[in-house]
Amino acid sequence: MLWKKVFFVAGFGLATVQGFSQVPEDALRASWNKISGTARNQAIGGAGASLGGDISSMFINPAGIGMYKTNEFVLSPGFNFYSNDAQFRGTNTTATNSGFMLGTSGAVFGMPDRYRPNKSAAFAIGVNRTADFRNKVSYQGANNFSSFSEGYAAEIASSGLSLDDALNSSSISFPGRMALYTYLVDTLTVPGGGTEVVGTPMRYAMLHDEGFELNQRNDIETTGGITEIALAYGGNSNNKFYWGFTFGLPIYNYKRSSTLTETDASGKTDNYFNTARLEENYHAKGVGLNLKMGMIYKPVNSVRLGLAMHTPTLYGIRETYDATMYTDLENYNAPTSVNVTSFNDGYLPEYRYDLVSPWRFMLSGSYMLNAVADTRQQRGFITADLEYVTYGSNRFYNGDPNSGNAANDYFTAVNNTIKAIYKGALNARVGGELKFNTLMARAGFAYYGNPYRDKALDAERLFISGGIGYRNRGFFVDLSYVHRISSDSDFPYRLSDKANTYATINQTGGTVMTTFGFKF
Repeated sequence: MLWKKVFFVAGFGLATVQGFSQVPEDALRASWNKISGTARNQAIGGAGASLGGDISSMFINPAGIGMYKTNEFVLSPGFNFYSNDAQFRGTNTTATNSGFMLGTSGAVFGMPDRYRPNKSAAFAIGVNRTADFRNKVSYQGANNFSSFSEGYAAEIASSGLSLDDALNSSSISFPGRMALYTYLVDTLTVPGGGTEVVGTPMRYAMLHDEGFELNQRNDIETTGGITEIALAYGGNSNNKFYWGFTFGLPIYNYKRSSTLTETDASGKTDNYFNTARLEENYHAKGVGLNLKMGMIYKPVNSVRLGLAMHTPTLYGIRETYDATMYTDLENYNAPTSVNVTSFNDGYLPEYRYDLVSPWRFMLSGSYMLNAVADTRQQRGFITADLEYVTYGSNRFYNGDPNSGNAANDYFTAVNNTIKAIYKGALNARVGGELKFNTLMARAGFAYYGNPYRDKALDAERLFISGGIGYRNRGFFVDLSYVHRISSDSDFPYRLSDKANTYATINQTGGTVMTTFGFKF
C-alpha cells in the first residue's frame, strides 16, 4: 500500500527533530481551498477567470480589473456551517461547526483615458478569506491492529540510544520523550518468559495477547485561516484585450487542538495498561507573498477568453507547540502526566520554517447573452474555468539557520513524502447569470479534484451554488448560497512498519454570503 511505503517520515515520528511537527497535510491545508469571493462570484461556482467586472477578479484573474471605468466599494460578510461525518474502523461519529467570515471586500478605482475612450486602467485594493481553517472533527473505533505508541517505540529503538540518553536527547521527538517519561514506552520483561524486549510498546511486550484491542478516539478542533490583502492593477486596450497583475500578501493563522486517547478494551486488569492520552496544541502564524497575472481577450463582443497564472506563495511561518501526555498503566506504574515544557527548560518549543505553495494555471471562456455596450440591455452570461494545481510541488524549508543539519534532513524527508503522496489535480467551475432588468438570478457548480496519488484515498470537493442580485443607480446587493460536499482522510498517527489506519471524513454544509456595494 502506498501509504505504508511513503510515510517513512513516521520513522522520525510526527515531530522528531527537536520536536518539528510539519507533516504533508500542513502543506495541503494551505493550498487545497474552497470557493471564495463576493456573493456574485460564489453564486456562479467561483468561475471568473474570463468574466471580469467583479472585484473578485483580483484574486482569480486580475485582467478582469481592467474592465472597470468607474469607482466601486464592496463589502462581503458571510456565514459558514458544516457537519463532519467520520468513519473510523467501522464506527461513525458526527461533529458540527459554524462561524462568520469575510468574503472579497475592498475598492476599485477606474481610470478612463479621456483622450482615448477605448483605453483605460484600474487600480484595486482588497481583502479576501482565501482559506478558512475553522473545523471540528471527531472519530473513534476499536483497533486490534496498532497503537500510537508504536511510532515512539520504533523511533527510540532505532536511535541506538539508551533509555536515559533518549529521555534527554533533542534528537528524539517531544512526544517520544513524554512516552518514555510516563513509561508508555519502556524496556520490559515479559512475565513467565524472562525475555527483555527493548523499545517495544509496553502493552505488547507485557501481554503478547492475540485478543489485544484498544478503544481509540481522536478529537480535533482547528481555527484560523488565510486572509489575503492584495493590490491589483489592470489595463484595457481597445475594449478587446485586458491584462492585469495582483500582488498578494496572505496572512496565515492556524490553531489546532487535538486529543488522541487509547483505552484498554479487553477489560483485563493484569495487562499493565488502562489508558494513554496525548493532548497537542499548535499555533502557526506568518505572512506570505505571491503574484497573480492574467489576460482576457474578446475576439467578438459575445465571447471572452481568459488565461491566468498564480505563482507559488512563499510563507515565513513561526509555530509554537504545546503537548501533555497522560498514562494510566494500572499496577505497572502510578498514573503519570508530563508537559512538553519539562523537556525544553520550562518553555514551549518554537520553530521557524518556510512553506512554498503550488502553482495554479487557469483557462477560461465566457459567452455573453445580448452582448451590447449598454450593460442595462445585457441579458446575462455563461462562464467556465478549468484550473490545474501542482499540489505535489508544495515544499517546506528550514527557517532557522541555527537548527543544524538534522532539521534540514527532516524537511528533505517531508518534501520527499509530499512528492510521493500528492499529485497535480484539475478543478472545474461553471456558472451563469440571467438578468431581468435590475434583478439577476445565478447558479453554478464546481469540482475540485483529488490531490492524492493513492486512489484508495477518496478526497474531492463538490460545490453547488445559487443566488440573486439587485443593481440600480450605482447600488447593488447580492445574496448567494454555496452547498459543499467533500471527502478527505485523517491519520491519527503514522507508523513506518505497517499499513496506517485512517478515518474517512465526509463533510456537508454551506456558506451564505451577502455582498453590498456602490459606485462612486
